[in-house]
Amino acid sequence: MKIKSKLPHVGTTIFTVMSALANEYNAINLSQGFPNYPSSQKLNDLVTNAMNNGYNQYAPMAGNLELRLAIAHKYKLLYKSTYHPEKEITVTAGATQAIFTIISAFIRPNDEVIIFKPAYDCYEPAVEINGGKIIPIQLSAPNYSVNWDAVASKISNKTKLIIINSPHNPSGTIWSKEDMLQLQKLTQNTDIIVLSDEVYEHIIFDEAQHQSACLFDDLKQRSFITASFGKTFHNTGWKIGYCCAPESLMSEFRKVHQFNVFSVNHPSQKGIADYMQDSETYLGLNAFFQRKRDLFLSLISESRFKFQPSQGTYFQVLDYSEITDADDVDFAKRLTKEFKIAAIPLSVFNDNNKDDKVLRFCFAKIDETLVKASEILTKI
Repeated sequence: MKIKSKLPHVGTTIFTVMSALANEYNAINLSQGFPNYPSSQKLNDLVTNAMNNGYNQYAPMAGNLELRLAIAHKYKLLYKSTYHPEKEITVTAGATQAIFTIISAFIRPNDEVIIFKPAYDCYEPAVEINGGKIIPIQLSAPNYSVNWDAVASKISNKTKLIIINSPHNPSGTIWSKEDMLQLQKLTQNTDIIVLSDEVYEHIIFDEAQHQSACLFDDLKQRSFITASFGKTFHNTGWKIGYCCAPESLMSEFRKVHQFNVFSVNHPSQKGIADYMQDSETYLGLNAFFQRKRDLFLSLISESRFKFQPSQGTYFQVLDYSEITDADDVDFAKRLTKEFKIAAIPLSVFNDNNKDDKVLRFCFAKIDETLVKASEILTKI
């Protein structure tokens, strides 16, 4: 049987490759972005209660209404921004499904999509499978700052979508208010849609403020915001996320969503809705993760790795250029096999696999794991 692939250049993701190597060589896995500590027992109990109380059949297509109300309350509390819980919020099977559905709902063959690289690896395949064309804008280590003149030069009458991500995975950087204002200015009076991936919105450090797309009036009117309860509540395996957008955009999203997954795990939605009644469940995350970032960086301060402290996410980028001139994929595999610690090479997320000699490490781990990892890194 002859099969013509719609994604001929897509192979196994680097996350799968590095986690498999970590398992094979019994290495500390700081590659894939998941915590190695449990989610809240209170949250687990609330989900169990939801099961026992009968929340075991289909949720409404847009999501459990109590959860959508809790999400709407969060946006009003944090950003003084409003989303209608019935018309402008949809619960999804993780942020990845939301991103894929947004792209599928709006991208047609030959539409252009601007992506800032390094970029999370789910963006491009979703564009390609819908016939769109990627317009990459490469950001460079160590600052990963945006050249807005370069962005302006890439916008054309074919530009349909711009994908942004702050706090940024994999670099751990954040966009400033000025960045968001520049984006708003460039997209004003156009039909360009913005997909703002904000899954790490509650993990931002040093008293910086998250610049959500919903804080900028014109930008909000053209933007989807995607978010992840898996990232927020330490349970990535639940695959529960959501997206927010003005009604005109969300109505198109739901046309695809209803035939993609229709609805997602109902007891988890109900449990999360009950858990979110206490806003401290998400407001306290910045301090929680900053302590872990600071611990990790203090422990490796005497190593040969160079770094700028992560501004957000639970990832830290380390520059190994003073250790070896090996390419980052080879060095990441060597670290896993010889030194028993796994990380993610950033070149795989870059345009033309640009190699800045940096690796991404996840510090969403128990302190014992971070101590053991640092002991290895300081000896390299």
